Amino acid sequence: MSVNPAYHQSNSRMLEELEWVQRAKADPEQFAPLYKKYHEQIFRYIYQRMDDEEMAFDITSQVFMKAIKNLHKYEFRGVPFASWLYRIAKSELYQSFRDNKAIRTVNIDTVQVNEFIDEFDHEESEQNRKRLMECLAKLNEEDMQLLELRYFEKRSFKEIGEILDVTENNAKVKSFRAIEKLKKIYLNKLQ
Repeated sequence: MSVNPAYHQSNSRMLEELEWVQRAKADPEQFAPLYKKYHEQIFRYIYQRMDDEEMAFDITSQVFMKAIKNLHKYEFRGVPFASWLYRIAKSELYQSFRDNKAIRTVNIDTVQVNEFIDEFDHEESEQNRKRLMECLAKLNEEDMQLLELRYFEKRSFKEIGEILDVTENNAKVKSFRAIEKLKKIYLNKLQ
């Protein structure tokens, strides 16, 4: 599986980012480079899961306000700063679902679906894409998030573990189990 450069960084980029974090800890006005770098990613992450643009903007704002307020708690763990922001975003998103009884959605494009189908069914067709979308809707929230992070956003297991607050190995095991559940649902629909 290829790596998505939008989500992965070299060690030198992570160290530069860590310098930004240290400056922002000393002076919150120095948070701007981090905000500029991650605002769009965090917004897309939230919007893809709720399909309500106005609410997605509100939640994204809450994520960055919480990040600034709690920046003193941030600890570098060898993954991009975004992983910490995604954990905050996940928490805010779930809180929004609980508070507003919002309906969780999955917004993925055809290219992503085609790549994903290749993981376990090499025959790409409109019927298979529809079947996959139906099967994805049957997964629980945790399994869906694992698959989104791994296959649609192409994140490393280390980053997934950091975002979900589990070990890297646990992220691998859970991702494998999620794909196996999806395969089983998909294959049952073929029969």
